[in-house]
Amino acid sequence: MMRLVTRASAFAIGLALTGCVVQPGYYGWPDEAAVPDNYSGDSYPGNTAADYQEPTDAPEEITEPPPPLPVYEQPPCPEPGYIWTPGLWQWGPAGYFWVPGTWVAPPAVGLLWTPGYWGLAGGAYIFHAGYWGPHVGFYGGINYGFGYVGEGYFGGRWDGDRFAYNTAVNNVNVNIVHNVYNQTTINNVNIVNVTNNRVSYAGGPGTRMMPNAAEIAAAREAHVPPTHEQVQHQMIARGNPELAARRNEGRPPIAATERPRNFSGGVVAARPVGPVYHPTVAPVARTPHFNPYVHAGDMPMRQSNSVWSAGGSPAAQDFAARRNELFARQEQERQALARQQQLEHQNFVNQPVHDHAAYQNLERQHWQQTSRMVQQHQQQFRQLFRAPPARSAPPPRR
Repeated sequence: MMRLVTRASAFAIGLALTGCVVQPGYYGWPDEAAVPDNYSGDSYPGNTAADYQEPTDAPEEITEPPPPLPVYEQPPCPEPGYIWTPGLWQWGPAGYFWVPGTWVAPPAVGLLWTPGYWGLAGGAYIFHAGYWGPHVGFYGGINYGFGYVGEGYFGGRWDGDRFAYNTAVNNVNVNIVHNVYNQTTINNVNIVNVTNNRVSYAGGPGTRMMPNAAEIAAAREAHVPPTHEQVQHQMIARGNPELAARRNEGRPPIAATERPRNFSGGVVAARPVGPVYHPTVAPVARTPHFNPYVHAGDMPMRQSNSVWSAGGSPAAQDFAARRNELFARQEQERQALARQQQLEHQNFVNQPVHDHAAYQNLERQHWQQTSRMVQQHQQQFRQLFRAPPARSAPPPRR
């Protein structure tokens, strides 16, 4: 039986996210990579551009639409407690590649998976990251199948600390998984026979660009990012040349797996449905900004470190004190902007009519505000970085 931590502990150790997050390849503050936490003050690890690491992948706007969703069977649920995460197209050095759908252990009891999705905005396609939360949020109205019909999730539900599976849309062996039910019609919608046009991005036929009130409320809840297994699963897919859309023509030979990271056993291939995929033009990725955060509340806290103040030369202790003072001031600024943006989101949710264009403008404004703050904070850190403590003189040779 899979063991799960409590929801409270998972939220305590997880990264609390709010709003719509654009998926980068980097979740942390780049300047932290240059300074180890165990630095005691006797020497400084570096003072060159090579020691300062910028984010490795910035949010990208892709000029080519993602391929249609492949058609595939769902592998059986490997053990009780696992939740299905649908496959989707991602962007890599060779263009789009397929990340197989898979069963995943959630990071805590009570959490559900909101799939990531591509959205059409201003002639470009932007990816929005998936996340774990108490409710399923907006994922573009895309029908990923197996309970993800474009709104909400009908593949299962939490029954106390156990997850119950809807066998009408999930491949579940009842000899292994006993907590099941069968429901084909929900809110007068037959979830088994929902039309799937295989469109893989919001803004395409049959999709939605505007979240409803429940999805907006879900976006404001505490979120937990993809688990370590999910991240590794994506990275393995990125490095598999057979999963590149240019090579498999939109029909990945590994469309789904029973478990994350396992691409050799219990895998399912896509069916040869529809025309083969060929990019209409050579895909181009535009990098509009290096900032990976949309809202100030998406950013990790800026915390001082007592280790930096322990021991070392007087110059090193002075540098540590200035570093902690800078981080405290930046954290106050981050929290103030996060409160302002959260209030603006709440005011939008409370409006009787939700206009999609206004929502998009609000999100863009918040992204620009956060970008300016990230740039300012990183510039301040660079200035501090250029004035490190003096290195200790080497001991005299005997």
